[in-house]
Amino acid sequence: MEARPQTLLGGVRAAGELGLSRGEFVRAVQLGLVRPGPRGPGGSARFARAELERVKAEEGFPEALRARVTTVAGVDACAEALGVGPSRFTRLARCGHLTPLGYRINRYRVVVWVYPVAELREFAAREPGMLSGVASPRDLELVRSRADLRPRRWRARHVGLLLRGTADPWERAAVLASVLPEEALRAAVPDPLERIVLAALAPPPPYGHPQVPAAEAVARGLLRADSPEEVDWYRTSLDFALTGARAQSNSTGDRGPT
Repeated sequence: MEARPQTLLGGVRAAGELGLSRGEFVRAVQLGLVRPGPRGPGGSARFARAELERVKAEEGFPEALRARVTTVAGVDACAEALGVGPSRFTRLARCGHLTPLGYRINRYRVVVWVYPVAELREFAAREPGMLSGVASPRDLELVRSRADLRPRRWRARHVGLLLRGTADPWERAAVLASVLPEEALRAAVPDPLERIVLAALAPPPPYGHPQVPAAEAVARGLLRADSPEEVDWYRTSLDFALTGARAQSNSTGDRGPT
């Protein structure tokens, strides 16, 4: 017997099925709580009804799901959720112990990081020793060097989300290429035709990315790796992804995704 095609819904309808607002639904996808299905013809995300039914069947739905996607932004609010003072929260965040889920750019063109409340509380329960007492030698060194690992931690999370959303080797390579600064990308992909393919497949800016030019210019900097170590990591990953993508093209005779 031929298998029946699965029913796929757009994001707006899927959010309504789960009783979530658009922002809540996006965060549920970002956190891996709702898994997207095959993309639509225009590249838009679609969601299988079976996946929505799975989410609905989970214990505590819908309250538990809504609690997981509740977020908080701003130092004072995040510190309160974590149960520490603002200065300690800032240190823990800047030293990379907490991973932002997203960002906003305020009217002063300052990045305001967004965190899931549930993750902050889970960190507090898991690492009570870090909520008081003296900072570790590693953290003290990072503080002295004025390091800020929040953008890097967010990029890693965002790239991971995008990679989980596709199995196509050229699309995966495009995700990794999109994080590299232009000079590093040209060095990693000297073939201009391949760069055109990667640019065409580049993922759109994340949900909430500002449209106002001044704020967009600030946010744009968050999308690119900014340290030699991070650039090297993404370049190595891109090299590996391109090896698979080129092998696919050699087998099909086409340059780019099939």
